[in-house]
Amino acid sequence: MTEREARESSGRVHRVAVQMRFADTDALGHVNNGSFVLYAETGRLEFLQVLGSAVRSLILAHLAIDFRRQVGYGEPLVVDTWVERVGTTSVTLLQVIRASDIVAAEVRSVVVYFDYAAGRPQPWTPNLRAALEAYVAAER
Repeated sequence: MTEREARESSGRVHRVAVQMRFADTDALGHVNNGSFVLYAETGRLEFLQVLGSAVRSLILAHLAIDFRRQVGYGEPLVVDTWVERVGTTSVTLLQVIRASDIVAAEVRSVVVYFDYAAGRPQPWTPNLRAALEAYVAAER
């Protein structure tokens, strides 16, 4: 079992089904790499709804995707999201994008709680931190 599989099996995972569009594919019917960014965003935003209205105060600081396999048009897609780490002003999210129940991509992103008026990060409130920590995967 890989580290990610172990973390996923902790039960603290948010899952969302994603609708694939024909426009997501290339001339050969494979999902374009750029579409994975949108799938990850959909999963990330659905997950971050646990923060309520604070979701409007978030900014994406980092995004990395490891592609594991090609995905063809029409395959059912789901995005699993969980928390790797909650920092002072940021949260590191891990995601797995599955097509036909097979891992197609692994995603790591860092999202920052941001004060747009001041133009700088702000610390998590105790309530927001607790909401995020509920999804922190168990250690190995």
